[in-house]
Amino acid sequence: MNEIHIKPHWSFWGICIVALIWNVMGSTNFVMQTNPELVANYPEAAQSLIASRPLWATIAFAIAVFGGVLAEILLLLKKAVAYYLFIVSFLGVLITNIHTFQVSSAVDIWVGSFMSLLIAAFLIWYSKLVKRKRWVN
Repeated sequence: MNEIHIKPHWSFWGICIVALIWNVMGSTNFVMQTNPELVANYPEAAQSLIASRPLWATIAFAIAVFGGVLAEILLLLKKAVAYYLFIVSFLGVLITNIHTFQVSSAVDIWVGSFMSLLIAAFLIWYSKLVKRKRWVN
């Protein structure tokens, strides 16, 4: 069955590029947190959070950020499968933040965690919207 695909609105490209930058920043943050010399320059609350992060939360963090980058690249390529990867990425964010909310009381860390959850949820919604509009296949 041949589906009709509609040319995406210009906003699709803008949202996708901003989202890709966001996800690449998250991936860069993950890589930076594996370098003890860089972590030594972080605020004490962030250092404590990173030092106490269990393996399961680190794996979830990696899934969240690298899954988000891959999902965004697929969305830019107009592939509908990005929707499912955004769900996986969201689950990674959620699991990572379970640990964050348990061990940190720093307001700036909580704000960043909530922001990451909101953006991950938005990307699920948006990828579903563009699929429904037939901007992706």
